[in-house]
Amino acid sequence: MHDHDPFRRRFLSRSGTALSLGALSASLPLLPAIAGPAPITAESARPQLPYGLQFGDVGERGATVWARSDRAARLWVEIGDEDGFRRALRLRGPLASEASDFTSRLDIPRLPGPCQRKIRVAFEDARSGVRSAWSEGRLRAAPHTLPHARTRPVRFVWGGDVAGQGWGINPEIGGMRIFEAMRLRDPDFFLHSGDTIYADGAIAAEAPAENGRIWRNLVAEGVHKVAETLDEYRGRYRYNLLDENLRRFAAQVPQLWQWDDHEVVNNWSPSKDLRADPRYTVKDIDVLVRRARQAFLEYSPQRRGPDPRGTRIDRVIHYGPLLDVFMLDMRSYRGPNTDNLQAAAGADTAFLGRRQLRELAEGLRRSRATWKIVAADMPLGLQVPDGTDAQGRPRWEAVANGDPGLPRGRELEFAELLRAIRGVDNVVWLTADVHYCAAHHYDPSRAAFQDFSPFWEFVAGPLNAGSFGPNALDASFGPKVVFQKAPPAPNASPLAGYQFFGEVNIDPDSRALSVDLRDLDGASVFTQVLQAV
Repeated sequence: MHDHDPFRRRFLSRSGTALSLGALSASLPLLPAIAGPAPITAESARPQLPYGLQFGDVGERGATVWARSDRAARLWVEIGDEDGFRRALRLRGPLASEASDFTSRLDIPRLPGPCQRKIRVAFEDARSGVRSAWSEGRLRAAPHTLPHARTRPVRFVWGGDVAGQGWGINPEIGGMRIFEAMRLRDPDFFLHSGDTIYADGAIAAEAPAENGRIWRNLVAEGVHKVAETLDEYRGRYRYNLLDENLRRFAAQVPQLWQWDDHEVVNNWSPSKDLRADPRYTVKDIDVLVRRARQAFLEYSPQRRGPDPRGTRIDRVIHYGPLLDVFMLDMRSYRGPNTDNLQAAAGADTAFLGRRQLRELAEGLRRSRATWKIVAADMPLGLQVPDGTDAQGRPRWEAVANGDPGLPRGRELEFAELLRAIRGVDNVVWLTADVHYCAAHHYDPSRAAFQDFSPFWEFVAGPLNAGSFGPNALDASFGPKVVFQKAPPAPNASPLAGYQFFGEVNIDPDSRALSVDLRDLDGASVFTQVLQAV
């Protein structure tokens, strides 16, 4: 490979390999950026970044920057300051190869100075050394946790369910407009609560909508059928990134991703049986899960370990002294979807799994943050059905089982969790999944199981999918509907307006946390203020 870049020659002579971020000192000075390889006339000979860049897992350890090339190429990242990139720090990233669908990411450290920095990425062709154009964004660091550091307000948004039920990117209405509404709120980060794609549904050119209207989708290769191959799963993430609202949002707002069912197939668990589903030629759910998980981890901008296969979707994000975010994985460790009425814990009642359950309880007890957000991809007290079993008994997809009595089935894990964190202050649950917005308050005085402290659960979504609901409550943990807004008929298109995201604001002086549920245009339809204990 031709080495056109003198900065690169100097850097490689010192390091020999890619930059080790763990060796970066927090006081590392910004070095002058040296121009990369000279651009050539033929644009097609330069690597392309058709999907821009994303930031992920921003917290006390820094953040992650993600991008995708159109060929084998080396990722380069420059970190600027308020004056731009004249004194930028340049970081050499890993090679984007076919094995990762040409996606690449780099963990970038927290640097001294302003909390907001300009970031840009480029790719260098692995053969010719020719560099792409730069793709630029901006990144706001997490608040400092240092003693005596001034704490600033925290604002973040959350939601789930993107391009579901065949409602994809509609250019006639401006695409997935809710991402622009969220961007205009200028949040510190976005919590993506799952159903990041809908791999299990086709996206057709047109679909009938309410009042005789026609919904017209942007279509792309491979989205006409359910995803089964690895490339088809990857293609659903590429499809979402065709939306300019999402790309603009991702270049400005760091994202914390978790997954739910539609990243694989509707309501999947180890017992999912696809033998009677004519849409699938691949009938083995384990094969589909492996392919879907690989695609999810390739396109999610989350921090990765040395071995991507060992990367966990459940994790904790420490976001300054006011906030810890506990990201759950309610898919990878669950048992089969059953009638969910087992009286004793066992393999069939697993939902979080023993390791995740233990670490969640310990993490919440140890947390010194004012607020502890539990980011759950499914609600705790709503009944989410999954058809019937061979005996005609109701089968359940989430935690609740429709029995208002003492916890049974999957509820046993959550009874154990709630008992273990009784007395832990300022715990709030956020979720999506059910395609409407709601506010639920859980209180032991209303519950069959009473060994826990009261808490709130807020539901937001969908972001760009069919609207449904409302779902029935299960009384085991004493939930009460304080607010809900759902469409008058199921599978309402985004044209009907029942698209919602949630917003959380934390005031550093009073330490109060306020929750707004907002509509497609960003208008608040509900507000709840919680005082810190």
